[in-house]
Amino acid sequence: MISSKHGTMMEVDIHGLTADDARRQLEQFLSRVAPSITEVVVIHGYNGGQVLMNMVRNQLKHPRIASKMISLNSGQTRILLKPKP
Repeated sequence: MISSKHGTMMEVDIHGLTADDARRQLEQFLSRVAPSITEVVVIHGYNGGQVLMNMVRNQLKHPRIASKMISLNSGQTRILLKPKP
């Protein structure tokens, strides 16, 4: 999993991971991400299959997730975060 920071937004690329590994790594990432981060863009791809996309959009759960937004780019999902308690 590769990540990069852009102000209060982070991009996370989960290409090449299995759905289980990606879910586990994203849950750990969301637990550790700085309180200043308000949005995470997950790059899961689209053309190689929709398993990762479906996992992010339908199965990924975490207390910091406020909402998920489908991007105009089918290979990405935007996750808006709640403030850290």
